[in-house]
Amino acid sequence: MKYINRTIQDSLSRSLARNKSVILLGARQTGKTTIAQRFSHELLITFIRPDVRQRYEKTPHLLKGEVEALGSRGPQKRPLVILDEVQKVPVILDVVQDLIDRGKANFILTGSSARKLRRGASVNFLPGRVVSLRMDPFDLREAPTDDLLSRLLYGSLPGILSVPDPSDKDTDLMSYVTTYLEEEIRAEAVVRKIGDFARFLELAAAESGRIVNLLKLSQEIGVSHTTIGAYYQILEDCLIADRIEPLTQSRTRKKLTKSAKYLFFDLGVRRIAAREGNRLSRETLGSIFEQFVGLELLRGCRSKMKGAKLLFWRDPDGPEVDWVIDDEGRYTPVEVKWTDRPTSSDIRHLEVFLSEYPSAQKACLVCQVPRKVKLGDNVFALPWQDIHGLIA
Repeated sequence: MKYINRTIQDSLSRSLARNKSVILLGARQTGKTTIAQRFSHELLITFIRPDVRQRYEKTPHLLKGEVEALGSRGPQKRPLVILDEVQKVPVILDVVQDLIDRGKANFILTGSSARKLRRGASVNFLPGRVVSLRMDPFDLREAPTDDLLSRLLYGSLPGILSVPDPSDKDTDLMSYVTTYLEEEIRAEAVVRKIGDFARFLELAAAESGRIVNLLKLSQEIGVSHTTIGAYYQILEDCLIADRIEPLTQSRTRKKLTKSAKYLFFDLGVRRIAAREGNRLSRETLGSIFEQFVGLELLRGCRSKMKGAKLLFWRDPDGPEVDWVIDDEGRYTPVEVKWTDRPTSSDIRHLEVFLSEYPSAQKACLVCQVPRKVKLGDNVFALPWQDIHGLIA
């Protein structure tokens, strides 16, 4: 598979050009190592290898001498050092901190566990010197497709997109879930009852995109609701799920939902973790399509890097909107429908939202229409291929 340019590459390039170091976080196999190695570097250390890991765990200050031996690239140009999967040796972060503080090198630190990075450093990286970036699976800007069903079933991890045969995709996704999710997240959690966590992982994947009911999950698994909350925090820390908050500000409604949703980072991983097959009902496809749109919007908000965030809106006794883009207080409500023939009934809740939030100038229904269609005053149906135009 030839290299595909990533949207995060410009942000990474700008940060390094400004003599900043970068923490590049993302779930396993999202392409962190590949993009890091495209930058000219003097030293690459990968902590995936047990022998390398053990060497630096025992003597983390070896890194100090190795970096200082590199010298400089010239005036105002520091050597670039890549530490891959740095969360596996969190003790080395204090050495990295010192080298950054003294201007000895710039670093690209890749990691798949924010939890271990926080736990490993006795001090925080100084604000302004280290830029934190998030690496996701491919989005539609990076890897366009007309095969929506395949994207819904198999997701967009780089290694999965390059596999042509669907059965092989399933095999590789199963390996991913078994190896990375079950083994690594269980180890991360230090879970005493592994069976409880395995059951949680399956239910959390099945509940992806829905409002979380901690009490319901706790009853199904037989653990406390605080334990379920802690399990979800582990998924967040391991970058497997994102927490989506509700929009709770309203001048007219007092009962807006305050519970969050969680989105699994990849739809293929989600399906396998939930133990779902690939023959899905229309209702299930509609739910996954909603998650697909949410993930694309979330990635778009992240890459914009100017305060844009993704929310949702729900009144338990009234209307709800699947997704709301919050661009520094300017709202764009987005509904998602599994249809190529939208009607006026599909936009009722969007129109309610527009009437209640003056900062919202337009609303969109993302569906399977071939081109943009006006459905009402400032309400449009939009092809799913054009999602990222909403965050331009």
